[in-house]
Amino acid sequence: MTESKSVVLGMSGGVDSSVCALLLKEQGYDVTAVFMKNWDEDEDDGVCTATDDYLDVVRVCGELGIKYYTVNFEKEYRDNVFSYFLSEYKKGRTPNPDVMCNTEIKFKAFLDFAMKFDTDYIAMGHYARTKTENGKTYLLKGLDQNKDQSYFLSRVKEEALAKTLFPIGEMDKSEVRRIAEENNLATANKKDSTGICFIGERNFNEFLDQFLFTKEGDIYSVDGEYLGKHSGLMHYTIGQRRGIGIGGVGSGEPFFVADKDLKNNRLIVAQGVKNPALYKDEFYCEDPFWITEKPSFPLECKGKIRYRAKDEDMVVTEESNGDLHVTLKTPLKGVTPGQVCVFYQDDICLGSGIIK
Repeated sequence: MTESKSVVLGMSGGVDSSVCALLLKEQGYDVTAVFMKNWDEDEDDGVCTATDDYLDVVRVCGELGIKYYTVNFEKEYRDNVFSYFLSEYKKGRTPNPDVMCNTEIKFKAFLDFAMKFDTDYIAMGHYARTKTENGKTYLLKGLDQNKDQSYFLSRVKEEALAKTLFPIGEMDKSEVRRIAEENNLATANKKDSTGICFIGERNFNEFLDQFLFTKEGDIYSVDGEYLGKHSGLMHYTIGQRRGIGIGGVGSGEPFFVADKDLKNNRLIVAQGVKNPALYKDEFYCEDPFWITEKPSFPLECKGKIRYRAKDEDMVVTEESNGDLHVTLKTPLKGVTPGQVCVFYQDDICLGSGIIK
């Protein structure tokens, strides 16, 4: 680089963003690290690890000689992510707050904050890539297929991606770990975080019960047979097997959640993993979002209905009301309302819709 460019890096206190800081500095960028505090851990027994994570950011920045700040996005997170999370569960759906966090916090609130530094770029530790052609910026999968996080970025605006660097997007996780260890970074052996910060290691159902009213109801089979009681429809998701509480019935095969009857507060289950009631060969998506440009329809593409699901062949058409009609070549189990269906053309992430 002929002249130093500036970058504001979102640092989480994990190994991925730590290595990003190292790589950016080695590439000659003037790096400013920012730690985002999105949840008030004092409100819920301190299960969120924000304090420890911030101390790890301080350690790594000290090792690398990088200036750092912390910024509080608790209000933005509650207003735009947590409220969405609760409203979706009230509707009997299963949302993905991580997708919303990227859209509303990391690539919106954080980007706005970073631009106050008059910076050239922001940077994130996601396993994803971008490319710019003919003035358009495209989101690409990370090269490490096991860690690819483009799914979570499928509703981020092109304008934000054009200002973003993903330093580890072309690396495998093992290489990231190796770089951290070779450079003796404080986070080199820190385990990856899992789950949503505001839930932490706690019982998920107990957490929901703190914020939402749950009502016990009946469990019926898809054939109309009464099978028992459920603890509240929000505690279950489509395709779920564990925790239903039915055993020793019929063929003895496990039961899976097939549907939720919100009107009658009934949980509908199907027995056997191959039960046709569990599979769909078509579904609808609302609120479609296209990152770079709206495609022409019908769209033949790959897609996935949840993170870590394998890519499936899909044909997408547009309804008169703007919703998307998705037809699958192979019927899929566990198509879940509220989850995000993400569309791909080769390595390019086109965008996504919310499953209805």
